[in-house]
Amino acid sequence: MAGFLSKATVSIVGLGSKALMNIGFCSSVTVNGLDNLVKALESEERNNGRGIVTMSNHISTLDDPVAWGVLPAHYYRNSRMTRWTLGASDIMFTNPVFSTFFRYGQVIETFRGKGIFQPAIDTAVEKLNRGDWIHLFGEGRVNQDSSDPSSSNAARLIRFKWGIGRIMMEAQKPPVIVPMWLTGFDKLMPEGRPFPYNFVPKPGAALSVTFGEPVPVSDIQEALDTLIREHRLPAAPRSSHGGLANASRPAEEGRSAEVAERGWLGGPVSHAIGSEPEKHILVDPAMAQEVARVRSAVTAVIQREVEALGRRVMGKGD
Repeated sequence: MAGFLSKATVSIVGLGSKALMNIGFCSSVTVNGLDNLVKALESEERNNGRGIVTMSNHISTLDDPVAWGVLPAHYYRNSRMTRWTLGASDIMFTNPVFSTFFRYGQVIETFRGKGIFQPAIDTAVEKLNRGDWIHLFGEGRVNQDSSDPSSSNAARLIRFKWGIGRIMMEAQKPPVIVPMWLTGFDKLMPEGRPFPYNFVPKPGAALSVTFGEPVPVSDIQEALDTLIREHRLPAAPRSSHGGLANASRPAEEGRSAEVAERGWLGGPVSHAIGSEPEKHILVDPAMAQEVARVRSAVTAVIQREVEALGRRVMGKGD
């Protein structure tokens, strides 16, 4: 029954998004590179545990689900062909009706302030390792300034959340990472309007959804290797210093590192932390800090890929 209700929810929302894009409510809808995602979704590699990650800028509260109106309609009936995503508990799960709707809509409840070792991130890692598709808004909130061509912050994103790095590091097989860039959604749903208009889409927006080429696995591995070899790993995130001081944090970081060492980034992670099979890393605070630095670097490398696509889409050079 739950599976049927989830398919029904995703189908209704998906078809509604497709209708919004095609009935003339928007002045135009441009889709670029959709084959990059379709090829990944239809790949047999998914059956062997290779997941998919799409990651984009976040310029309105309607980015998800409206952007998925570009997918073939028959995808909505198959949960393997539709995304899972993270959603803030204090926004999407505020009452039983909303909670039920978003859970059936393949949204994983995430708690602000509970850090990167909360169950939502565990669930995202598990799904990725089963070959599922995870979509992530790395900034963690709407940032319409990045989509304004006249702004000095055009195509510049807020620092991505560290959970991105944990999800990537703990994937056992290299995920297919497809960067995305959205434009026009900020005109469809502008921020700062008074109630009730802040809940009503504006007609006439010119939307575009661009799917970049999958990021080569070797590019990420080599970028991380270079940072480690040249001793240019970023400092441990300031926002997590308190957590690193907690008695449980070294053990959490150690477990994360052990998982990462078995996965596609195992080489760079082992090199960075100097881990040896006989060395017990779970209780070493210094080691925990090195793991946090590697995660910060992974997050930054992924963010650069999304921003590079944004610059190309917005004509800001590369």
